[in-house]
Amino acid sequence: MTPTLIGIVAVGGVVLLWALAAYNGLVRMRNHVKNGWAQIDVQLKRRHDLIPNLVETVKGYAGHERETLDSVVKARSQAVSASGVASQASAEGELSNALGRLMMIVEQYPDLKANQNFLSLQEELTSTENKIGFSRQFYNDTVMAFNTKIQTVPTNIIAGMFKFDEEEFFELQDQAAREAPKVSFS
Repeated sequence: MTPTLIGIVAVGGVVLLWALAAYNGLVRMRNHVKNGWAQIDVQLKRRHDLIPNLVETVKGYAGHERETLDSVVKARSQAVSASGVASQASAEGELSNALGRLMMIVEQYPDLKANQNFLSLQEELTSTENKIGFSRQFYNDTVMAFNTKIQTVPTNIIAGMFKFDEEEFFELQDQAAREAPKVSFS
């Protein structure tokens, strides 16, 4: 073998090893994004499971607030059936708004605010809202790293060849929905 041929084979080998490493890195990052979304999904399911109990507890004290209770139930139903990051974010924003209106009504009922079942649900919901926020932050950080990787040279070559597409961020559209519903009472 001539030195030129050895050089070409060596460069080809290095390029191949780099391409394999880049591909595997992209696969690993895509899986981190999927895991991040799964973590959000777990917390959203937990939130969705708490809401019927919360509505039933409030209904016992403020049953005549039917419109608000119905809006919470409707928003929960839309959030449960939403699919895709943008659709889920929009539905969750609506649910947060409905929960915020529900919590404002609760302020008018001192007996409800002192109810042990309601206090327990309130604590669970507050904890879940915090976990959703942390999960959303982790997911969005992972999406940013993944999207950056597939957009930058030279890994964008491998990403294009193997059809790695950008992922969507989990962003709440409504400014009011960016705030967790107030669920603590003084």
